[in-house]
Parts: sequence; structure tokens; C-alpha cells
Amino acid sequence: MLVIPAIDLLDGVCVRLKQGRFDEVTVYSKYPEEVAMSFEQDGAELIHIVDLNGALRGEPGNLRTIEKIINSINIPVEVGGGIRDFNKAMSYVNLGVRRIVIGTKGCESPEYFEEMCKKIKGDVIAGIDAKNGKVAIKGWVDVTDWDAKSLAVELQKRGAKEVIYTDISKDGMRTGPNLDATVELAKSLSIPVIASGGISTEEDIISILPYEQYGVKGVIVGRAIYEGTVNLKSTIKKLKELSY
Repeated sequence: MLVIPAIDLLDGVCVRLKQGRFDEVTVYSKYPEEVAMSFEQDGAELIHIVDLNGALRGEPGNLRTIEKIINSINIPVEVGGGIRDFNKAMSYVNLGVRRIVIGTKGCESPEYFEEMCKKIKGDVIAGIDAKNGKVAIKGWVDVTDWDAKSLAVELQKRGAKEVIYTDISKDGMRTGPNLDATVELAKSLSIPVIASGGISTEEDIISILPYEQYGVKGVIVGRAIYEGTVNLKSTIKKLKELSY
């Protein structure tokens, strides 16, 4: 199972939000490329990047910073946040981003999501963020009528290679992941699911390992790494040992 460290970018710096609220911002580093390098040194095989400016405005807001990150490491990155058309997706692909995470557009237009899956070179990932089971879009500002499982099934049909599922009520709270909802979602799909939101300790991550058999193939971890309650290097090592 992959442990995927997260870098959330706002105005070029590394931050974390609490439950997606832009009035609850904590700045962790002014040099995100150095954060990415430390993640790679600790054994990460993939880094998850969110362009928070893009999520709010629907326009890439941290391209230069993301380019610096890519040029500083040898492992792949995936990027999400405000990627709502093919040209915006390609602006990241052209930088060297290998995995594009589509959230809002997949919910608003599954048909367009399908077209993007066909056109984009690389993996297109469905980012599904839910409040009380309902999908939230546009930087978690708008809650839709879609329930998370139905949207995931639809976007799988449209060509999604993977689903990143975030329970917004858990995000940044360090209260543990919503395992029941994550596993239920994974059981309804044949593509992998990545869990996100609420990770507080190494034990939270290890608790997900038994559900890999149902398709939960990884976990995104943010605040817990920055605040030292999860040691990325030792957690990756322990997961490898437990997987043998």
C-alpha cells in the first residue's frame, strides 16, 4: 500500500487547511520543492499536489512552483485543483505531471471527463470529495446532489484510472479516516481507491492495510506528517514489512 505525502500550495507556499476552510490556513514551508525532496528521501514513491488557488479560481495558480518541485525530484507527482478543461490539464502535463486529478469537472460533466481521459497522455484520476456522503466541488464550496459512490461508478465507466476519496469532515482534523465509507466505495469499483482525510498516526495508516484486498491501494497524508505525528520514513518501512 502506498503512503502518498501531500503538498497543498497556496500562493506558492506549502500550507494545510482545516476541513477545506480558507480561513483556517497553516503555513508549513515557503520552499515546497525542499519539502518534496525530503519526502522522496524518506521513501515516498508518489507525491500528491493540490493547487488551492486553482481549486478556488478554476485557473492554475502555482505552475512555477510545481515545475520547481518536478525538477527537484525523481519520483512522479499527481496534481489536482481547478483542472476543469483539457488545456488546463495539458499545462500540467507539459510540465511533467504524470497523473491529473479531476474533481469539479467530473461531477459537472462526466461526458467531458470521458473526453479528457481519452485525450490526456497519462493517468486521469477522479477526485471525489464528500460532505455527509454528498460530493462537494469548487474547492469544497458547493455541495451537489451526487452521492460519492454513484459518481465514482459513473467516472469509472468514463475512464478514470483511480479514485481519490476524501471525507471533508475528516480532512485536517487528525481524527482517523472514514474507513467505512472508503471501503464501501472501493467495493463498488474495480479500479483502485486512495483514502484521504483524517490520518493522525501511523496506526491510522496501518489500520487501512487489511482493506487493500478490497481495492484501497493507498492513503494520502498531509498535516500528520508536517506536525510530526506520522514519521513518513518509518511508516513506509513498516508497511513494507507487514506486506511481506
